[in-house]
Amino acid sequence: MELPNKKYNIIYSDPAWNYKGHKQHNNKESNKSVENHYTTTTLKDMKNININSISDDDCLLFMWSSSPHLNQAIELGEAWGFKYITIGFVWDKQKVNPSYYTMSQVEICLIFKKGKIPQPRGKRNVRQFLSEMRGKHSKKPDEIRNRIVEMFPSQSKIELFARDTYDGWDSWGNEIK
Repeated sequence: MELPNKKYNIIYSDPAWNYKGHKQHNNKESNKSVENHYTTTTLKDMKNININSISDDDCLLFMWSSSPHLNQAIELGEAWGFKYITIGFVWDKQKVNPSYYTMSQVEICLIFKKGKIPQPRGKRNVRQFLSEMRGKHSKKPDEIRNRIVEMFPSQSKIELFARDTYDGWDSWGNEIK
């Protein structure tokens, strides 16, 4: 699937992380495998996606990462030409899952930067933490996208690995309805 022939100031990504055939949360039930919900992509293949071709000189990348993929998320953002800056959002899914060390309950959305922060800026008092019940497998809360729009209301935006379309956003992914 080809990327759009357009440059963006804001890229929002929920990569299709590969768990290498492992069940999430150390669960033996076969329906807990990520591959039963969507097609995953290896880190190597994701690194080969030419995100530089769609990122403007001044661009922010908001990237979701599960805890086991944190190091890969930073590596991927850097491979795409961005510098890791901070954690943008923490989502409390209001439901815990068994994990190898502690009960898994949150996902994080990292912020990476290329060039400068896109201007003009919108709100600067957007909250980092969101507590919202987890819905369909891997679906992120729409509220996070809304918060990004509050911060950067006039910038060009794209969602990568998207499943749906949203007003004001371009969408790229193999599961778009």
